[in-house]
Amino acid sequence: MVKLQPSCRNPLQFSVFIRIFVTNLSLSEKSHRKHMEKKFKRTLVTTALPYANGPVHIGHLAGVYVPADIYVRYLRLKGEDVVMVGGSDEHGVPITIKARQEGVTPQDIVDRYHAIIRDSMKELGVSFDVYSRTTSDIHRATASEFFRRLYDKSEFIQKTSMQPYDEQAGEFLADRYVVGTCPHCGSDRAYGDQCEACGTSLNATDLINPHSALTSSPVVMKETTHWFLPLDKWEPKLREWILDGHKEWKTNVYGQCKSWLDMGLQPRAVSRDLSWGVPVPVEGAEGKVLYVWFDAPIGYISNTKEILPDSWEKYWKDPETRVINFIGKDNIVFHCIVFPAMLMAYGDGFQLPDNVPANEFLNLEGDKISTSRNWAVWLHEYLKDFPGKQDVLRYVLTANAPETKDNDFTWADFQQRNNSELVAILGNFVNRALVLTHKYFGGVVPAAAPADAENALMAEVRDLKAQISEALDTFHFREALKLAMDVARAGNRYLQETEPWKLAKTDMERTGAILNTALQLCANLAIVFEPFLPFMSGKLLKMLRTDKITWDMLGSFDIIPAGAEIGEPELLFEKIEDAQIQAQLDRLARIKKENELRNFRPKPQAEAVDFDTFAKCDFRVGTVLECEKVPKADKLLRFLIDDGMEKRTIVSGIAKYYKPEELVGKQVCFIANLPPRKLKGIESCGMLLSAENADGSLVLISPSAPVIPGVKIG
Repeated sequence: MVKLQPSCRNPLQFSVFIRIFVTNLSLSEKSHRKHMEKKFKRTLVTTALPYANGPVHIGHLAGVYVPADIYVRYLRLKGEDVVMVGGSDEHGVPITIKARQEGVTPQDIVDRYHAIIRDSMKELGVSFDVYSRTTSDIHRATASEFFRRLYDKSEFIQKTSMQPYDEQAGEFLADRYVVGTCPHCGSDRAYGDQCEACGTSLNATDLINPHSALTSSPVVMKETTHWFLPLDKWEPKLREWILDGHKEWKTNVYGQCKSWLDMGLQPRAVSRDLSWGVPVPVEGAEGKVLYVWFDAPIGYISNTKEILPDSWEKYWKDPETRVINFIGKDNIVFHCIVFPAMLMAYGDGFQLPDNVPANEFLNLEGDKISTSRNWAVWLHEYLKDFPGKQDVLRYVLTANAPETKDNDFTWADFQQRNNSELVAILGNFVNRALVLTHKYFGGVVPAAAPADAENALMAEVRDLKAQISEALDTFHFREALKLAMDVARAGNRYLQETEPWKLAKTDMERTGAILNTALQLCANLAIVFEPFLPFMSGKLLKMLRTDKITWDMLGSFDIIPAGAEIGEPELLFEKIEDAQIQAQLDRLARIKKENELRNFRPKPQAEAVDFDTFAKCDFRVGTVLECEKVPKADKLLRFLIDDGMEKRTIVSGIAKYYKPEELVGKQVCFIANLPPRKLKGIESCGMLLSAENADGSLVLISPSAPVIPGVKIG
């Protein structure tokens, strides 16, 4: 979707805008068509390495792993040579922060989360050829050799600068270990790289009163020396490679790269003063490790070496290999500028990525997914809460994929798509086709006899195949899934129009021909959905008693031979009930409340009041004799209070937080000498004292032990 700016309201300006847009779109399409004409012998697919300081969530899945798996499964169905490599990023500051918080070693942290990530991805059906880790011996050796080669070629420059230092701990501080007050919003929880409250990017030197997160000591600046990769040296080649050579890339990728290049590239540090990571493999670098952004992408190479020790180079150095990097938008610069510059500097024929299909971000129930706030749907928890529903999550994340803009995951949409699409469209068609075959032909595939209705259906499916192939080839997975579901819609429409259950009363031959076509379409559905819903596809193929499928077979209507027996029909999908969804919403509500309480900060103190004025307030304790809701007032309760003198009525706005019957007999604190005030026609003589919690709820103030009604507080 293109949003027209207000400046385009003038008809002439609008027409110019449209011509420019269409021209750019046309150039992109021509570039893509020209690019696709180039033939490759094999494809290497890499996926962004998740930090092993926590599990993966739906944002990771929608942005990287589900689309990558769809693409790889599609290529495998086509019989192409493709390898998908992934792994856990196990170095960097987030790992060490997590370890310090839990009082364990960084290795303990990465061992735990690497296993959780690896196992949950496998259970979801993400079909890596290898999922490894950057703490492996082969990675350490590969990363060390990579650095050493660039060092020996004099591709680095050395710079000395002042960096944050904790004198008490005796170590330099990474950005995340420097905390202080944000100069923009005043939050006292800002880090040396970003303020979590307002989102502003910062430097450690920007903070007011910066101190160490390790010891709370004031931060001092100390001189240190590091190696830098001069990205500016490679800027001309990068501009030619990206801006001239890859106009077919997604708009967000191409645009972000162009923005960085137009601003001018600067040298970037490749080492850090840390104890956790791959040690810098040169003399005089004690206490320094490879910066994680330099270390991590080399993991793609080391992971390939791990699975293909004798042939890994043909997937990295052969010009007839196509390298595809699946990433999120926050990794565009690293994969399109930094890592390619590293490969250019290394030389030796390393192939640059042919495409970098980056997605935007996925939000959750209208709020940004956040690991630190636990605002996420974690994959390993989903698999426990919804056993056997891996394909449902894959389907919803693809149908709502943030391919061109940030999108929102909601549990209501999750339920609706399952019940109204997977159950009512795809599952419904397959079930009808198999049940009717068993009912009228004892589970034996009847003979084919295509007529006009069948020929029209075949033509429609073959047309859809061409569109789906085009969408998958160009990384438009959301569109491809919609078109795949159109195949199932066509099947339902075909059965509804031909009505074999009615024909069975008079024409079994025609009924058989219709059901043969329906079963062939079921086989087509198993093929077209295999990249998206592999578990459903496998289950359907088992019911059809066939397993040999290829993409070339899609559009064929002779996959299941006449006379073959099919298995008993089973439901492919089941409805998701309201109670299951409510449980997830309740969980998020609890997390939201926990975050509000955790982030609570007291309101600023009110202006000072002199003691004589304060002393005029008469604070007392009373006992609640009666309590009831005030009619036509959702917030108000009417109290009858035993004040030790003459009983009094007080109206208070706490009905949202208490049931009236819970308060009878309870002792409360109140101000006795306020002037009477009418609320909803009731005269209120006093004000109950309550405390406002971090989440806005009100709690009545009561004495800690019973006292005589009417006693003063002072």
